[in-house]
Amino acid sequence: MWENVFHAIDEQYENMVKTRRHLHQYPEVSFKEEKTAQFIADTYEKLGIPYESHIGGNGVLARLEGGKPGKTVALRADFDALPIQEENDVPYKSKNEGAMHACGHDGHTAALLGLAEALLPHKEELPGTIVFLHQHAEEYAPGGAKPIVESGALNDVDAVFGTHLWVNAPTGVIQTSKGPFMAGADRFEIKVQGKGGHGAQPHQTKDAIVIASQMVSSLQQIVSRRVDPLKTAVLTVGTFESGTTFNVIADSATLTGTVRTFDPEVQNLIIEEMEKVIKGTCETNDAAYEFTYEKGYPPVVNHPEEADLVLQHAHKADASLRTEEIEPVMAGEDFAYYLLDKPGTFYFTGAQIPDHYYPHHHPKFDFDEKALPHAAKTLFQSFISYQER
Repeated sequence: MWENVFHAIDEQYENMVKTRRHLHQYPEVSFKEEKTAQFIADTYEKLGIPYESHIGGNGVLARLEGGKPGKTVALRADFDALPIQEENDVPYKSKNEGAMHACGHDGHTAALLGLAEALLPHKEELPGTIVFLHQHAEEYAPGGAKPIVESGALNDVDAVFGTHLWVNAPTGVIQTSKGPFMAGADRFEIKVQGKGGHGAQPHQTKDAIVIASQMVSSLQQIVSRRVDPLKTAVLTVGTFESGTTFNVIADSATLTGTVRTFDPEVQNLIIEEMEKVIKGTCETNDAAYEFTYEKGYPPVVNHPEEADLVLQHAHKADASLRTEEIEPVMAGEDFAYYLLDKPGTFYFTGAQIPDHYYPHHHPKFDFDEKALPHAAKTLFQSFISYQER
């Protein structure tokens, strides 16, 4: 029944690529996406689709009301970039120093804008209302999803669907889970205050590098020795900053890192055990410390019925697509806030460049642009499947 719409999406392919490459050249990091948000708003202005800007910050929401009665479904695409210097040698390389679309959000935006343009001529055929939800600031807490939900702009929405272009999966593969899908993502910072001194006189100091190094080793044992092996958790120390020169013993050190969990009890256990490790290590070495733990995005927990719609019906959008129900991944996503508020699901759209790809957040990250219409088609299919269930 919807073959004409899927064909219209295919016809948007070159336009999607053009949009994606434009956005890729002009990335803006979280909470600073003013020009990107304006580009999105200008696109809906040209299409004549009603929209609102500055939702929960830099968010943009557009609404396409179908000609037939039905439910209101939001389709989400994020549009922020990362503070990474791009190392790709491509014509559409980032022109903004120190910023890069290294996670595919430029593709998410291009796919959703392409879908909006493809659907416009078929407006009267559509049941219900599609909300094109363009979200800012996914990469850094507090993120953009929570303030958008709190703004009340989605109060009339019945369900929310979203996808992430995913280079860990081959192009043509759609992946999701019924239930927990992505982990809660927290951030911590530890400041160790010792006593500096001459590199030749360590006995007169409290070496912050040695103390912090002991701490790192002990922190790594929390998951392996304190968390139930049947539970899932990750604790990563991501940065270690200390010292000024080769012959001076550092007086202070700062560690930052992340904790990923699915279970609040495991999360709380890790926080308690971290405090013990940090306090014990510093007391043993007669050092002081500051420990800051920020609970970030909650886990992405898909609603089983909506996840099943993706798994069972995605192939209707394109016969070349196949679906996989996968184990949860430890990456985090603030799409979690939508799923705490509304039914829906989040899924991966395979976008792997065969034999040559770099992971998300890598300075040479890129994705297979042939996945753009797959993302647009499956989002539309999710909308239709939810209407027809």
